[in-house]
Amino acid sequence: MKNHLKHPVFSIISKLAGKNNLQVYAIGGFVRDIFLSRPSKDIDIVILGNGIDFAEQVAAALKVKLSVFKNFGTAMLRYQDIEVEFVGARKESYRADSRKPIVENGTLDDDQKRRDFTINALAISLHPDTFGQLIDPFNGIGDLENKLIRTPLDPAETFSDDPLRMMRAVRFASQLNFDIAEDAIEAIKLNKDRIKIVSQERITDELNKIILSPKPSIGFNYLFDTGLLHIIFPQMTNLYGVEYINGKGHKDNFYHTLQVLDNITIDTNDLWLRWAAILHDIAKPATKRFEPGHGWTFHGHEDRGARMVPKIFTQLKLPLNEHMKFVQKLVQLHLRPIVLAQDVITDSAVRRLLFEAGDDVESLMMLCKADVTTKNEYKVKKYRNNFELVQQKLKDVEERDKVRNWQPPVTGTDIMQLFGIKEGREVGIIKNQIREAILEGDIANTREAAIAFTIAKGTEIGLKVVANTFLN
Repeated sequence: MKNHLKHPVFSIISKLAGKNNLQVYAIGGFVRDIFLSRPSKDIDIVILGNGIDFAEQVAAALKVKLSVFKNFGTAMLRYQDIEVEFVGARKESYRADSRKPIVENGTLDDDQKRRDFTINALAISLHPDTFGQLIDPFNGIGDLENKLIRTPLDPAETFSDDPLRMMRAVRFASQLNFDIAEDAIEAIKLNKDRIKIVSQERITDELNKIILSPKPSIGFNYLFDTGLLHIIFPQMTNLYGVEYINGKGHKDNFYHTLQVLDNITIDTNDLWLRWAAILHDIAKPATKRFEPGHGWTFHGHEDRGARMVPKIFTQLKLPLNEHMKFVQKLVQLHLRPIVLAQDVITDSAVRRLLFEAGDDVESLMMLCKADVTTKNEYKVKKYRNNFELVQQKLKDVEERDKVRNWQPPVTGTDIMQLFGIKEGREVGIIKNQIREAILEGDIANTREAAIAFTIAKGTEIGLKVVANTFLN
């Protein structure tokens, strides 16, 4: 254990613990991650005494700034590559209407009992007499070995006291590929409605961590099976289920979405691209129709889904900025490359896709590849081969026509100056005609070709060139 405590901050803490005759421990995630062989730059230190006073001594010895949070009884410093937080050992009690605990001074045993999970209740002594000694009262090491998320005390009480711990249980299971203990699962089902007293920001923070885990479907399956997802994100649970008419059914869009999400995690850690995977079919329940002789359809689900994105982001307190617009764009366009991959690929269709997707075209292609979830190996191979053809075509057309992030070679101001007219309907008509002509390949994407085209179209609607120097 001492091999994991070689950072100079530990020797300073140990020396001061001995000097002040204080019992001091590293506790929580840092200790857990030692046994998981995961790097950790955040260290929680618990002191049987005044945590802030001890932190001030450590900061003075290290000659670094200390941030003190008196309301929480904590202090934090940064030294070299790590962040260290200090707190006095405490015990907690809760009121039914709040997840904010009533805090009292306590023992190490009290402090370990208040921890959310056994794997986070592990402690290592930093006092020089017992330096490196592991304190594991709830067999957290055994739970790490068995890959199990379990609470130190009664899980029903643990989750009722602080309902956010239900989300944290799911998050750790998803991040670590652990199972949640059966009694803990039942306790989450029993207490699921308590999640409503937790702020949306805290819920969404945990949800994003689940989405960023190596296999997010683990977390979403737990959220669904316990009923938490029905409360925090009902639009996603609406995807669940298969309906049959005349013996014809459709795929379960909930589990399809989870497969797409897992697929895309192989290629990207981008949170917003993963959100696009979650929301790409979100409007299928609202657009589901049965057509006799054909089967189930979801016509327009990409348009309806794109319109749903801002409302969902608002509901979940996700940022309403360029990240939201990125997700909205990918939901809107996610069928386009698939359609291209199925048909003969025309330059015009490729130019339009490049025009609409812009710099997000690679992300869009990644989403579309992840959207292939059929178990038919022939279909998978065919789709992937076709996607490669589409990507090559995108590259070839862009190199030649330069329509990605396209800016019109002739602007509205140019048109007004050329014909000596004011802003109005004619300007808009000609601008649209220029864009369509370039996207269809009728004219080159150059200023010279666009000016000649503008003069021709202006003449057709009775306009006359008045700015001869404009042609130079």
